[in-house]
Amino acid sequence: MTDSAAESWYLVYAKPRQEEIARENLERQGYAVYLPRATQSRRRAGRRLTVVEPLFPRYLFIRLNMGTDNWAPIRSTIGVSALVRFGAEPARVPDTLVALLRSHETGSGIHEWAQKPMRTGQGVRVADGVFAGYQGIFLARSSRERVVVLLDILGRPVRAQLIADQVDPLD
Repeated sequence: MTDSAAESWYLVYAKPRQEEIARENLERQGYAVYLPRATQSRRRAGRRLTVVEPLFPRYLFIRLNMGTDNWAPIRSTIGVSALVRFGAEPARVPDTLVALLRSHETGSGIHEWAQKPMRTGQGVRVADGVFAGYQGIFLARSSRERVVVLLDILGRPVRAQLIADQVDPLD
């Protein structure tokens, strides 16, 4: 067992889209690893899906003791590209940063982004869907996933109920 006071978090750079593989293989070797993940809304095959992806693509955190842990196997671990360094020194990450990231996770270890706050009367632009490109006025939130906006279509005001992720507030 290592002295936890001498341990610090360091940054690992993973191969493209292999963060989860790197995490699994590092943990299998006995390292303490943290891979923050978040829900993201993506458009695939014309449909909007919610997927779980790394919060910092290609990066994960590893807890190591500079004096006692064997660092050699890290670089040759499947999924790992390199240990991030600043010159000759490995990039040390403050414990407070990792604690802050963990404090914003749900019980399942996922960061869920808060929905964009919009207020009644605020200008919005439809970013996706049939009305993509149209600008309008935010009227109300009809449910957690849907909003009601007033769009100007062919010179007439039209109320439209859209998926909240399709609408972006104007600055």
